[in-house]
Amino acid sequence: MSKPLSILILVIALLSSCRGNQKVTTRDDCDTVALKHATHISIVKHHDFTVVKLADPWNTGKTLHTYVLVPADKELPAQLPDGAVVRTPLKRAVVATSVHCSLVIDMGKGTSIGGICEPQYIHIPYILDQLQKGSIADCGSGMAPTVEKIIDMQADAIFLSPFQNSGGYGKVEELKIPIIETADYMETSALGRAEWMRFYGMLFGCEQKADSMFAEVEKGYMELKALAKTSADKRSIMMDKQTGAVWYVPGGQSTLGGIFADAGIDYPWKEDDHSGSLALPFESVLEKAEHADIWLFRYNSPHDITFKELLTDNAGYKQFKAFTDKEVYGCNTATSTFYEETPFHPNLLLRDFICIAHPDLQLGEPKYFKKLHE
Repeated sequence: MSKPLSILILVIALLSSCRGNQKVTTRDDCDTVALKHATHISIVKHHDFTVVKLADPWNTGKTLHTYVLVPADKELPAQLPDGAVVRTPLKRAVVATSVHCSLVIDMGKGTSIGGICEPQYIHIPYILDQLQKGSIADCGSGMAPTVEKIIDMQADAIFLSPFQNSGGYGKVEELKIPIIETADYMETSALGRAEWMRFYGMLFGCEQKADSMFAEVEKGYMELKALAKTSADKRSIMMDKQTGAVWYVPGGQSTLGGIFADAGIDYPWKEDDHSGSLALPFESVLEKAEHADIWLFRYNSPHDITFKELLTDNAGYKQFKAFTDKEVYGCNTATSTFYEETPFHPNLLLRDFICIAHPDLQLGEPKYFKKLHE
């Protein structure tokens, strides 16, 4: 084989390794962004654009969505790979969930939130203030946002949570506005979900800020994990409480299950292989967690719940060791920022668990979970 021909073949091979079978411009150097924890997202930077692929968490090997991020101040390349084109940075995004609103604000891009969904579930002061002033639009239900509001505000993207077998997003899909599917909640590790902030930072034009934020979260998390290993106190934990006829507990492979392990806490369902929640009858939870040392649960109430109220809900709770030992901690999501902060700051939740389970480490008081009173 002649030397010029071999060089040509090498060049073609190198270009193909970046682009696969995509048809893109030949003037292209690609760079795969190294993600340390997230498993359902991949990011490849090209010369004029960035390709982001979201893996379908419900269908192994399939793609949920592909985005092609192109800077708004540059001409749209003549040839682009298949995918939803998103002009960045976003300026008027509809953000459906409080957790993503909180993240965008943390990244310093709160003014880029043009609309939200279901304000009754959002307790972020900035969002509520801007809603009242009319600077942020109420776009209705997160399951079926109000199309007219989205058109009126000239939204440049819509952030919606995907669900298995949801049947799509209805009329919103006809608007030809990029739908950013926030599938970060399907990651099976706490740091894996948090790492998605790097993608969201790219969308809002604050990539370096988001990278720096994640590096800080990761550093804090790993330091706390190492600290937990130094504790001589080894205790077990049970989570949440019965709702109706069902008690939902985190699966062994869920993000909470992983945080329990990193906090050095024994969890009755640690051997379970589910990444979501388990819907169990009271008797099954009692059989498995009767002797757990600590009981943590989340609730929504205008006032802090008491031991007496717990027994009013279910007299069977007194059969648990944690209840009789008064080692019960509640997180009132009506007054705390648990849901807004912990998904992208799991280091804060890990600290709470260590504070409660390892008092010998003297980290102080937990932020979200408070010990119940009589």
